[in-house]
Amino acid sequence: MNVEHHYEDILELQMARHCQNELLNIDGELDIHSGDTYTVQQAVNLLGFGWFHVKLSLLVGLCWMADSMEMTILSIIGPTMQCEWEISTFQKALLTTIVFLGMMISPTFWSQLSDRYGRKSALTFCGVLLVLYGLLSSVAPNFTWLIILRGLVGFSIGCVPQSVTLYAEFLPSKHKGKCVVLMDCFWALGACFEIALALAIYPNFGWRWLLGLSAAPLLLFTSLTPWLTESARFHTLNGNNDKAVQVLNQIAKDNNRQMLIGRLATDFETDSPLQMRTLFKPELRKKTLLLWFLWMSCAFCYYGLVLISAELFLKDKADAEPNHKCSRFDTKDFMDLMWITFSEFPGIFSTIAVIKRYGKKKTMALQFLIFSGCVSLLTVTKSRIYTTSVLFIARGVISGLFQAAYIYTPEIYPNNLRSLGVGGCSTIARIGAMATPFVSQVLLQSSSSGALFVYSLVGLSAAAVCIILPDSQILA
Repeated sequence: MNVEHHYEDILELQMARHCQNELLNIDGELDIHSGDTYTVQQAVNLLGFGWFHVKLSLLVGLCWMADSMEMTILSIIGPTMQCEWEISTFQKALLTTIVFLGMMISPTFWSQLSDRYGRKSALTFCGVLLVLYGLLSSVAPNFTWLIILRGLVGFSIGCVPQSVTLYAEFLPSKHKGKCVVLMDCFWALGACFEIALALAIYPNFGWRWLLGLSAAPLLLFTSLTPWLTESARFHTLNGNNDKAVQVLNQIAKDNNRQMLIGRLATDFETDSPLQMRTLFKPELRKKTLLLWFLWMSCAFCYYGLVLISAELFLKDKADAEPNHKCSRFDTKDFMDLMWITFSEFPGIFSTIAVIKRYGKKKTMALQFLIFSGCVSLLTVTKSRIYTTSVLFIARGVISGLFQAAYIYTPEIYPNNLRSLGVGGCSTIARIGAMATPFVSQVLLQSSSSGALFVYSLVGLSAAAVCIILPDSQILA
């Protein structure tokens, strides 16, 4: 869920469920004869998915887990700071918003750095910065320093999607759809791991130890980046065909496949950059505005629900014990949060199944309706089991919405605008993520019903937008 100009690589992952590569024959391989030329993608397709990709999947998945953990910890840090440092609810919301602001403004920097020095180098630098800022956050002396350091964490997270770009450039076309699901699972695994870490660390050692130890996956990833391979496509882009061939030879060796015979040729074209205003041509204006609202609603509702889950548990404690100055998380809270977070796994796979049967528009509309219904039901009773069950369903549904939106969005834009279209939607989504803490953390404190009504209304509005949107050009 991050923003940079290399969306075409992430887009390839999402579109691969529906497209066949024209370079493949009926056996899924290529007819390469001695003396012929071949491209990087042709070679990657022929060499298949093997041990090389298993190692790469684990490395990229570790990076994706770390990103998810940094997002999940926001629901714990804010309420903890309000209790320990007596910050206002506005300051608590600002602590979350500043992370998303950093994520929103940094992708251009990381994209340019990656294009010049390689994604491997950029990811290594990003990992070092995230570990550093994560550890410094754990020893922040006051709220001002914590805000600054969390903003720098958000800025550094802007590089994490470069790992997906690197991953996409190594994937055979026929395996890309499956690997999208794999990365989604790593995201969900990271969220669950952060809650498990909080369960083990927070009650006994506090938030500082939790923040510090949350950097462990990033430290592991950074220490393993020397074994990360720069993509052959990056080498050909920079005129280093010899290095590209070495990378392809390594893939062949690890996958126990025979290397292609012939000369490596360039498989890309340099296109002139398109301006964002292109998306507002008369024939595209309505589609773009509707999609921007859809994506902003996805981010607003997803991250809002992550924050609401923690806030509701603490609010129930405060209502039950009005004499206590503030309420803190305990083991039961983290156990319930673990169950809620675990719902992302069934959410991922159920979304895929429903899309195949009913299509993307109907699936997204149904998911928003279920989300709105669940949020509305949270006002019925304060039973802990009831609240946890409703939040479980809502979290599973909303986590699948981003996946559906990523698949649907490029399919209603012309081919030459798909990358730009997804990029614009992802940028706008950050606005929703930046706004949601002021509802889920600020408004919720003064009026639970008011905050939940806002989320229900946004969900219903987004469901209506899904119906208005045009049908996908590609069948589910």
